[in-house]
Amino acid sequence: MSQTRFFENSGFRLAYQDVGKGAAVLLIHGFASNMQVNWIAPGWVASLKDAGHRVVTIDNRGHGASAVSHDPEAYRPEHMADDAAALLDHLGIEQAHVFGYSMGARIAAFLALRHPHRVATLIFGGLGAGMVDGVGDWSKIAAALIARDPEEIADPLARRFRDFAEATRSDRRALAACIETSREELSEDEIRWITQPALVAVGTKDDIAGDPETLAGLLPRGTSFAIEGRDHMLSVGDRSFKQRVIEFLAEHPIS
Repeated sequence: MSQTRFFENSGFRLAYQDVGKGAAVLLIHGFASNMQVNWIAPGWVASLKDAGHRVVTIDNRGHGASAVSHDPEAYRPEHMADDAAALLDHLGIEQAHVFGYSMGARIAAFLALRHPHRVATLIFGGLGAGMVDGVGDWSKIAAALIARDPEEIADPLARRFRDFAEATRSDRRALAACIETSREELSEDEIRWITQPALVAVGTKDDIAGDPETLAGLLPRGTSFAIEGRDHMLSVGDRSFKQRVIEFLAEHPIS
């Protein structure tokens, strides 16, 4: 496995890994996750490397081995998108396929809008119409992350995220700050400015992401994929999802 390395952007020391050769795929993980949990353990890095890609993963600020802040302003999607662009600069990668899951999908969209020439294609996993319409009230999740006694958390979704944050040994105060600002929505017009080929993949049992076909319909070159029988968490490692992503990348090579 690749060694974790670090680079700096906007005062944050950020962790990344870089494996393989070929056209680059930049993987951006979801909220409360990290590159190990979201991409390495479920087999994404190995599968994409075996398919002939250079695979770059990043721990977003406030997550994994990267530096944290307890200031919500640090976690606006445009800042994390700029971190991703800075990593491409650091590695000398002119253009990459960009694959984000959940919060990472939102970051990927901001990256495409702010640095369009760096993005060859986009894969939005675990986020459909919620990119535009929002993904509900997450104040309960923020409260659960900083609650003293997890046994007092009544909301099932909030408890799931608290348990997940503890399992990943995350800084829960940083995650509570992140959740305040990282869910910034994009307008339909902004989505229409994303002209790269884009795949929107959401589990059929995902009750967080929103409809994938709606988002794909707004994207000029969007297409959707239903991850059958999977919820938000279980979609990540789905075999059919991996196969569709590999096919999509083969359909849109970087020239």
